[in-house]
Amino acid sequence: MPSFFSNKKLIVLLVSIIILVALIGFSLGDRERITGPEKVMRDTVGWVQSIFSKPAHAVAGFFENVGDIKNTYDENKVLKARLEEYAKITVERNLLENENKTLREMLELEESLHDYLLRPAVVIHRYPDRWQEHIGLNRGEQHGVERNMAVIDSKGGLIGKVQSVSEFSSYIQLLTDQDRTNRVSAQIQSEEPQIGFVEDYDEEQGFLIMRKIDIDAEIELETMVATSGLGDVYPAGLEIGQVVHVEPDEYGLSQNVYIQPTADFSALDYVYIVERTSVTLDPSLLEGEE
Repeated sequence: MPSFFSNKKLIVLLVSIIILVALIGFSLGDRERITGPEKVMRDTVGWVQSIFSKPAHAVAGFFENVGDIKNTYDENKVLKARLEEYAKITVERNLLENENKTLREMLELEESLHDYLLRPAVVIHRYPDRWQEHIGLNRGEQHGVERNMAVIDSKGGLIGKVQSVSEFSSYIQLLTDQDRTNRVSAQIQSEEPQIGFVEDYDEEQGFLIMRKIDIDAEIELETMVATSGLGDVYPAGLEIGQVVHVEPDEYGLSQNVYIQPTADFSALDYVYIVERTSVTLDPSLLEGEE
């Protein structure tokens, strides 16, 4: 008898497993309708999940809010620092402007090396085989353009000067033209400004080269270089570029400064012709000196 009942229990267990597997397979099948027990089970599981999910989402949301508040605080701190820095620079700028105005009034100076007017122009011509040397503009003598006027691009970077002019157009010599007579009196705008000449171009690296800088001068990288205003062509303060490399010249007597141009010489379209309004040296004086 005991063996029969034990076998009976085994048979019942096997039959129950088979029925359970069949029910699972049936419930997993693709059916449009589900049975009542399945509905009850799904609703029960969904209700339990919703009970636990709400506190979990609340906790997660709390920590996200804390993180957002911290990020906002950090950003606000940075913005305040920048605003304070901007306010300080604005005050210093106003003080310098007022001081400059006062000094000029004391000296009764009505002109400055920085004084100039701008005339917009469009690039209408460029030789493919002389791409780095010249461009043609749609402004000429009828528009007030004269020989040796400076030219800047739309970003304010110096690109060259008017080499020749006709009634309605003009021919511009670029800074990247490696003609030996093509030079610009420039100033490195450091704490102790250094003046030299931008007179060469490294076509391989795309850098302008400034020469005749004092061998003992300390030149920091990323320092801005601009026109000095000491020549007869370019007014002072026109941006040329930033210092990217400094090395002694071949004789070790001065330094060569390599400059990353502000202007993009490969994509010139709209430019400005610069008319210097300050008085330059009378050419007759230079002729008399010779």
